[in-house]
Amino acid sequence: MRSPFNPHTPTWKLFLIFLGPMMLANILQSLSGTLNSIFLGHMIGVGALAAASAFFPLMLFLISFIMGLGAGSSVLIGQAWGAGQRERVQAVAGTTLAVGAIGGLAIALFGGTFAPRLLAALATPPDIMREATTYARVMLVAMPGFFTFLLLTSILRGVGDTITPLYALIVSTLIGVVVTPALIAGWGGLPRLGVASAAYGAIASFIVSLAWLSWYLRRRNHPFAPTTQFFRHLRIDGAILASVLRIGVPTALQMVIVSLAEVALLGMVNRFGSEATAAYGVGNQVIGYVQFPAISIAIAASILGAQAIGAGHTDRPGAITRTGIMINFAITGGLLLLCYLFARPIIGMFTDHQETIRIALRMLYIVLWSMLLFGAAVVISGVMRASGTVMVPVLLSISAILLVEIPVAWYLSRTIGLDGVWIAYPVTFAAMLLFQALYYRLVWRRKKIERLI
Repeated sequence: MRSPFNPHTPTWKLFLIFLGPMMLANILQSLSGTLNSIFLGHMIGVGALAAASAFFPLMLFLISFIMGLGAGSSVLIGQAWGAGQRERVQAVAGTTLAVGAIGGLAIALFGGTFAPRLLAALATPPDIMREATTYARVMLVAMPGFFTFLLLTSILRGVGDTITPLYALIVSTLIGVVVTPALIAGWGGLPRLGVASAAYGAIASFIVSLAWLSWYLRRRNHPFAPTTQFFRHLRIDGAILASVLRIGVPTALQMVIVSLAEVALLGMVNRFGSEATAAYGVGNQVIGYVQFPAISIAIAASILGAQAIGAGHTDRPGAITRTGIMINFAITGGLLLLCYLFARPIIGMFTDHQETIRIALRMLYIVLWSMLLFGAAVVISGVMRASGTVMVPVLLSISAILLVEIPVAWYLSRTIGLDGVWIAYPVTFAAMLLFQALYYRLVWRRKKIERLI
């Protein structure tokens, strides 16, 4: 199998070829959550919107290790794909999916028991506790399907396939658009399930999209098609798992810290009432449309770097880093401008509750611009991850969260109010970029880059 990495193709073209479908996929992924929030906010009310928002940090925490697993496997798969090792690619993918399935099943079995206690620990407002618990329990049951879907899209991108995840997300979004409002309104005699309708819609989306993926991958004779050959690799290989975890655990640890920070911030926000909780959820939905493209650029930088290293072109990561940062400023900057110009009508799509709108607008005005800093920081750390350098960049990001974000949010929320929580975001991203850039320039660039495979 010939390596797909072409050293003669300009770096910016490699990025754009890779980024186009992946950014559309991430927009669709954000759109799915956005539509659910719109349905809940307008068809039920601000209480339902707040109840779903209360589960967001908890869900982020639960999937942190799975996303770390996906990040580790995508680097190994990218290097193996760049070196033309098809068998190795399937072995890494099989181990990753097997571990993800076991983890998802464990959460589905035991997560519901602890949901009320976890939500109570987050200081979830009493007026939304019952609905938040119902929503959380249904979503926890969906974790096996959600984990499998996340990991499958991650390993597909590892071999440079960004089209298939895009198609899968189109299927998933379309299912959710139909099922969620149908269960809220009770169309066709269906039961009215309230806030849990969005969670059941998510389950239906994962089931249908995974079934479609199985059919589509077999039709294309894809390396990850569910064939007898691939099923032979669908087991936990200890040596491969160790390699994946070497990259994935630090990445997962970073996500755990990020999610715990979000838990802490949500706890601070909850003290200002359910309107603030709902505004937090709405604001995060909008910020996601800016943040996910920045993350997409970082993922592209990491995978392109891994493929270049696997193909023996260890001189390319520097150009990939520079190009990724420039593309981040162009694309993320454009999205920021649109969000600032149309912030009020965008927020108005979620709810017509005036106090919630006011708080969410204030959050966006303070936080949005800092996504430029966030994007540059994750591009730099993504390229370093492609070479297997993970622990120090992760520790730098964790330091920014623990030593900057939480103390700043805690202090400012008690001195200037809710705005203090929002101000902590740009301060943190500025610190994160500074830490990553200094390590990249002073240490990582002087290291010898070697293959991990």
